[in-house]
Amino acid sequence: MIKVYGSYKCPYCMVLKENLDRNRVTYDFVDILESLGNLGAFLALRDSDPVFDHLKAVNDIGLPALVEENGRVWTDWETWLKENNYEIFIPESSLNQTCSLDRKGC
Repeated sequence: MIKVYGSYKCPYCMVLKENLDRNRVTYDFVDILESLGNLGAFLALRDSDPVFDHLKAVNDIGLPALVEENGRVWTDWETWLKENNYEIFIPESSLNQTCSLDRKGC
């Protein structure tokens, strides 16, 4: 089962969650804002995995983040869906939503 680090307040996380549900993917959603333990687990991953380096360099949080059972981390959920032969659905209501102060993303 994959683990998804995200937040119910993050529009991109909710689009990923909807895609996983539509494709009947079994996953564990870890809301990083639910507890300090969840936030700490995500930050430990973010601080140690090089997949986040380019995101940190542009001040991106790195959500949502998918972690496969083998430990591989994905921050590009659309590519993960494509490579695993799942359909991608982008709801129209999410197209203009962002969660960063500069309105460029999470």
